Amino acid sequence: MTYESPHYLYLLFLLIPMIAWYLWKRKTITPNLQISSTEGLEKVPKSYKYYFLHLPFVLRISTLAFLIVVLARPQSTDRWSNENVEGIDIVMALDISGSMLAEDLKPNRIEAAKEIGTEFITSRPNDNIGLVVFAGESFTQSPLTTDKMALVNLLNSVSEEMIDAPGTAIGMGLANSVNRLKESPAKSKVVILLTDGANNAGEIDPITAAELAKTFGIRVYTVGVGTRGLAPFPFKTAFGIQRQMIEAEIDEDVLIKISAMTDGKYFRAIDNKSLKEIYTEIDQLEKTKIQVKEYSKKQEEYLPYALLTLLLLFLEILLRNTILRHNP
Repeated sequence: MTYESPHYLYLLFLLIPMIAWYLWKRKTITPNLQISSTEGLEKVPKSYKYYFLHLPFVLRISTLAFLIVVLARPQSTDRWSNENVEGIDIVMALDISGSMLAEDLKPNRIEAAKEIGTEFITSRPNDNIGLVVFAGESFTQSPLTTDKMALVNLLNSVSEEMIDAPGTAIGMGLANSVNRLKESPAKSKVVILLTDGANNAGEIDPITAAELAKTFGIRVYTVGVGTRGLAPFPFKTAFGIQRQMIEAEIDEDVLIKISAMTDGKYFRAIDNKSLKEIYTEIDQLEKTKIQVKEYSKKQEEYLPYALLTLLLLFLEILLRNTILRHNP
């Protein structure tokens, strides 16, 4: 048992002078009757009120004591514990350039990637997973974490408007992901790089980034997103949203080379179903132990003390106004 506000327990010391004052008051103000002898009164039976004489005060002191305990908010013991679990370190590198709004995947490429990515994240509770996004530039949306709810929220907040720089910086996205994994102690380190275009921005070439990944023992799974042929793409016009057919310009040669250099695999996702294939392959990876800091949720325990406080207060009021009532 722990207390959220243990400093309130110091109020219990105030009960000591209250008890002392009550004892002193009983001796000084209790009325006395002087008689010559009590010999004849010794056999007179005592009234039941005699035995309950001090009960109201005991109830009041007990009520105050339990009220103080309620103010201190007793709680079940909360603990942090470190546990070793099996898992791998994964960084999801997601292309959020404007072309990801194409609607050959439903509802569009970026939303399909977010939806299936969420399923993947929640299905792997023991993995450290991070999120990197890229368009004309790249940044880390989430570092490696085992907090899946926070990661899913960050993934769902991703949009094509997050990066103003136009283009697709595949090399920057991969290099940023490698930077997140390079110092990881995990035996299995993976990057899932998802894009629908070719590298046309950024200061780092994709092959150079792949060499860095290979140096640090990072396996890269590349995913080319987009149907083979033309795909509908929404354009804003003076007449509202108009859709035109565009062709996916995926540089498959580079993506295949990146995955081959790092002992990974290349996937072509032409629809939502094929996008899920990557997860089956990742499940076959070698796993390693990672340390997870788990937190046991706090449980409030003040309710029984609060109910007991109300019960004692009710009993005191009842006794003072019934069998122990004083007449003027």
